[in-house]
Amino acid sequence: MPDVQIVPVDALSEDPEQRRLLTGLVGAHTAASRAVFGDEHSGWTEAELRGKRAVPGYRFVDRVALDGGDVVGMTALAMPSQDNLSLAFLMLTVRPERRREGIGSMLLDDALASARAAGRTVVQADTEWVAGAQDESGQFFAAPRGFVDAQTTVRSAMPLPADAELLRAYAGGDGVEDAAAFTVETAWDLPPQEWLADLAVLEQRMSTDAPLGETSFEEEVWDVARVERNYRWAADAGRRSLTAVARDGSTGGLVAFTVLQVPGHEPTLAYQHDTLVLREARGNRLGLRVKAAAALELQQALPQVTRVRTWNADDNRHMLAVNTELGYRPEGYLRVWERRLH
Repeated sequence: MPDVQIVPVDALSEDPEQRRLLTGLVGAHTAASRAVFGDEHSGWTEAELRGKRAVPGYRFVDRVALDGGDVVGMTALAMPSQDNLSLAFLMLTVRPERRREGIGSMLLDDALASARAAGRTVVQADTEWVAGAQDESGQFFAAPRGFVDAQTTVRSAMPLPADAELLRAYAGGDGVEDAAAFTVETAWDLPPQEWLADLAVLEQRMSTDAPLGETSFEEEVWDVARVERNYRWAADAGRRSLTAVARDGSTGGLVAFTVLQVPGHEPTLAYQHDTLVLREARGNRLGLRVKAAAALELQQALPQVTRVRTWNADDNRHMLAVNTELGYRPEGYLRVWERRLH
């Protein structure tokens, strides 16, 4: 067993030692992601992580594994405080050069103890691997420690610029009967105030209408304030947000949406976040329309963006088909694992 200590990290502290530990935490997470995807990793920045900790709605427990003062591993435990009160979301990584020394097991034991102490009964964690490889972290770490495969998602990327005329045709609903019954609109950063109540409904329906596999998610609680907090976090973290919506002309309400974000530290990459069409509005190709409209606006406004990255449940055949039509191609996979605490 290595001579390693597990110590807490206060991500919001200005204390120099705490800032050093936070830098090490982010570095360990990025190193683990880079070992899988190289320069196409999905590591967080310190500003993004600190911003998440400053937003209400979750209680966070951050830890690092220290060996001689060096950060060799990390955990971040996020526990919802508005809904899903039985869940804890765990991010755990060990620097690649320090694996198979028992450090991951130490970090996991500590994180599970924190989750139990907070009254949580289910812990979720993710593993990732590239297309053509195996889920080694899942097979050799998560599964032997009592975690069960709950859902697999496909990580894909769409190269930009795409064919602008094709995107314009998709966004306009070419070939769709009654396409004029819906209008598609876009907005940068914080959307118009009159959108927010409908966006709250759409976000809440994401937790019930999107494919969830065997995960233990319960319906989330969304309101205008929560929507605003999410957009403000993105802005504070240096991210540009682009939202595309579909409006039902008969009611005036929003019935579909998609959100893209472009991180300031990596301006050639956009992340595709939530996309949903309300069940009652499906069958009108609105998912394709809003995603095409967002991609078109993105490449016109920010031509430096060269790709859009997204994740979709592997059983979400409709959205995967939409992505294929838009030019997305698989890069890898993310698997959600769950462990029940007794």
